[in-house]
Amino acid sequence: MSPLVFRLFHRVRGFYWRVAKPTTYGVKVLIVHAADAERVLLVRHSYGDRSLWSLPGGGYRPARETPEQAARRECVEELGVELDPSALVLAEHLTANGGRQGHLKIVRVYTSSDGIRPNGEISEARWTTLDLADLPDDPPVSKWVHSALKAHAQARHDGGM
Repeated sequence: MSPLVFRLFHRVRGFYWRVAKPTTYGVKVLIVHAADAERVLLVRHSYGDRSLWSLPGGGYRPARETPEQAARRECVEELGVELDPSALVLAEHLTANGGRQGHLKIVRVYTSSDGIRPNGEISEARWTTLDLADLPDDPPVSKWVHSALKAHAQARHDGGM
């Protein structure tokens, strides 16, 4: 799909959330580089705030898949990345945005290669260091990136790789 279709869908979805006020379930995915555990993959979406560096992710239905399964599916759909079989829920957040109540899980996965093939939902994808120092021009970064990096550091400290 083209970036224009994703932008249109984003607006329609926002209108629906304001009217229906649904409960949603979502995942954001911290993708750790296969050969360098000090690097993670950040994306800019082709909709919403296109200057914001964020994590890939999306919605899921708990009756159909786990957060870990949803994270893997979203990474393959959005980025075409190959992933190791393991996945770990790093953090859970309750959110309220645009009239909806959300249950967001941040999931960590490791790649099995560094190849990336973004679809139209992603306008840019970039491997960056854990301290984000190599992002150009001090750009805006999603609060979910910061939450994921903090939880990832804690998990590594606690022995959760």
